[in-house]
Parts: sequence; C-alpha cells; structure tokens
Amino acid sequence: MKPLALTFTDRGIYCAAGDFYIDPWKPVARALITHGHADHARPGHGSYLCTDLAAPVMRHRLGDIKIDTVPYGTPLRIGDATVSFHPAGHVPGSAQIRVEVKGEIWVASGDYKVENDGLSTPFAPVKCHHFITESTFGLPVFRWQPQAVIANQINTWWAACRDAGQTAFLGAYALGKAQRLLSMLDPDIGPILTHTAVENTNEILRGQGLRLPDTIRADASLDPKAHPGALVLTVPSALGSAWARKFGPQQTAFASGWMAMRGVRRRRSGDRGFVISDHADWDGLLSAIQQTEAENIYVTHGYTDTFTRHLNECGWNAQVIPTQFEGESLDASAAEEDAA
Repeated sequence: MKPLALTFTDRGIYCAAGDFYIDPWKPVARALITHGHADHARPGHGSYLCTDLAAPVMRHRLGDIKIDTVPYGTPLRIGDATVSFHPAGHVPGSAQIRVEVKGEIWVASGDYKVENDGLSTPFAPVKCHHFITESTFGLPVFRWQPQAVIANQINTWWAACRDAGQTAFLGAYALGKAQRLLSMLDPDIGPILTHTAVENTNEILRGQGLRLPDTIRADASLDPKAHPGALVLTVPSALGSAWARKFGPQQTAFASGWMAMRGVRRRRSGDRGFVISDHADWDGLLSAIQQTEAENIYVTHGYTDTFTRHLNECGWNAQVIPTQFEGESLDASAAEEDAA
C-alpha cells in the first residue's frame, strides 16, 4: 500500500513529498496557511505560505514573519507535490489547499462556508480523492437563514434601539464576521462605531480594496455620548465592560451560529442573539462534501463523532481526525488574537 500524500501528526497535517505542514499548531519549518484566524495561523513557524489576500492580516497578527503569497488557483511545485489555493468563502483571503502527489489529490478545506457573503471570494468546490473538512455546525439543527434575512433582523433591532434612546452593541469576531456585519448594516439608521480591535482589521482590509461602510473608531478619545443612535461593533469581551457602560442606556447582541441553540442564548448575557456564522451549516457541509466527489472524508473539528457517523451511514468513508482547530468559539479569545 503506497503512503498517503498527507498524514496527520502531532504537529499538524503533513505532506512528506513537499516537506510542509498545513495549518500546523506546533512550530514547523514550512507552513501553508488556509486563513488568518488564530487557531489556523499560529506564530513560530520558519516560513509561511498563504493567499495574497490573507497575508496583510497575518502580518498584522503575527508580526515580522517570513511569508510568501500566491493568488487563488495558481499551482506551485513544492518538492514532489503540486499545491494550489482555492476560495473557501470563510473570511476574506481564506482558502482550501489542494495537494497533488503522483495523481493522488487531497483538499484541506480549513474553515469554510458555501453562502456568498458578498465580501469573501465565494467558496469553490474542488474535486479530489480525499477531503479534510470541519464540522463546527455538523448537526441538523444548524440551518442558516439567508444573509438578507439576518441583515433585516439586525437593522430592525438597531433602529428600535435608536428610537428608544439606546446604543446598540453588537459583538462579533474582529476578522471576517465584523466586516461581514458591517456590509449588512444600513448606515442611514445612525453612525457606526467600531472597537479598536475591529477597526484595526477594517483598515487593513480597506487597504486591500475591500469596500466597507464608513465607521468611527471608538477609542479612548471618543466622547461616548456624542453619537446618539449609534451601533457599536465590538469584540465579544467588551460587551458589558466598563468601556461599554460609558455609552449609557444600551442593548447588547451577539452574532454567532451558536445563537441557534436556545440554551446558548440563555447563557449569554446579551439582549439579543443573531444566528449568523462564517462556517457552513449542516446542509452546506453535506453539499460541499458531495461536490468534491471525494471517496474519503476526514473530519477535524466540531461535532466530529455525530457528523462522521452520518457520513458513513450515507456511504462515504469518513473518520475523525483529532486536531487543535477550534471553529467558532463563544469566548472572545480568538477574536481578540485576530486583531492583536
């Protein structure tokens, strides 16, 4: 039996033919990175390779790193392996990494969503023999409504806050989710203020040509009472903080796929929860896997056992692969690291 092109190690997903790792969680000499979130792009590697769209945020997060970039769809020869990066639709610049060795094709998808959010390069299925997938929301209960429906819910809530003399606080990851929400907001309702961590990321993405509504940085120099009717887009840890309380009467909301679960909504201290995620829902996961035409599926994080069992019942050859990827967390640590 010939060795597999990719293997799973205690450092990450390894390609012996090219001597590189994909999204490794321990320091390695050469790392290929799917996107800039903290659980996939970690410090300490000798060199990094990512898409040209992902690199600016990674440099911001990780500092002075040795980084090479490649556009979507451009094949590169690394040792005896041919690699290319393809849109994952997760956040701007996110990619699936295709690896081919002697005709054997693997795709490591990282995190992905199949709905076109109008901001990230849309997900593009890649045919392969082996597909490595997440299952962050790999239960049938997770089925997302169209983005336009959620946008209407958020804007209606914001307008109601404004009319009640309250500031609307909306918590979301600083990279990806925050910019997606910005693109959904109606600036005619009122001013949009942004936590410094969010605005730092906004500036980087605007510098790459990403079109976002005008925002006001809510730093220490801002008079909290000077912008009545505002919506404040912030990292989750700042909701209810001393900084937030300076804005006076307010409502708070959290934007996450986890808001689909009533128990999670109750445990959050916010007034509202909006169900929106940059990860694929149940139907999206199954659709993406089917389009790859892969025979073998490797499930890395999320509801791995349940999702893998379902795949096997449907005729795929699926197995759980332990990793240190986190998916969409309800705490703020990943969001804050993304904007550090």
